[in-house]
Amino acid sequence: MSSGPPQLAGRRVSAGVPAPIVVGIAAAWAACAAAQAGGAAALVHHDRLIEDGPGPLLGLGLFLLAWQLMVAAMMLPSSLPLVRLFGAASRGAPRSGAAMAAFLGGYALVWSAFGALAFGFDVLVHAAVGSSPWLAAHDWLIGGSVLALAGAFQFTQLKDACLEGCRHPAQFMIRFYERGPGGGFRLGVRHAAFCVGCCWALMLVMFAAGVASLIWMAALTALMVHEKTRPTGRTAVPVTGVALLALSSVVLLYGAAAGPV
Repeated sequence: MSSGPPQLAGRRVSAGVPAPIVVGIAAAWAACAAAQAGGAAALVHHDRLIEDGPGPLLGLGLFLLAWQLMVAAMMLPSSLPLVRLFGAASRGAPRSGAAMAAFLGGYALVWSAFGALAFGFDVLVHAAVGSSPWLAAHDWLIGGSVLALAGAFQFTQLKDACLEGCRHPAQFMIRFYERGPGGGFRLGVRHAAFCVGCCWALMLVMFAAGVASLIWMAALTALMVHEKTRPTGRTAVPVTGVALLALSSVVLLYGAAAGPV
């Protein structure tokens, strides 16, 4: 049962985001940029890990390390309003630092589970392509289908419901806040579930583009932050859906025209 966030009751919370989290986000972006500039990003691309990697388990582990950088760089910025409120509510409570660490750990755990599922699905896709000459000759269908899926998901009720949970961090805190590391962990897991619910399809686009593809990372990060935190985020959702469906159509039509019959 929630013990309630005392700092949210009766007065406005004005504390900022804890500095280590801001530094962590900046460090994640710097690491991704350095990895791409130095060529290390190609070594942890999921396609390479699956086709020429060190084996499925070690490949998954290396992918999840890179995935954590992407989550810190892309998803954590969109969750900063809740992070700020949780930090303010926990300030002065015993083990407040451990509670914040547990919150971030729960958040990372849920996104890691999604990353592992996406990696496993990609293993199956590679197996299907390897066993089907027709699919290997029409691999553009995969990218086009991912874009179409992401575009269609923008118009679903699940997308809207999960976004509503992310757009009102104060209400989320009032409903689910608990003191201590255990409460922080549970809050992080719940919040990440809403984040995955509204952003999983866009992150699949990132997955298809490749880990540490900075252009896609920057564009999708800006989009997800806008959808989840800005007053005009609601209007951006269908516009993004139309754009993704249009891009999917271009990929599919170009592939059909240029590829083998």
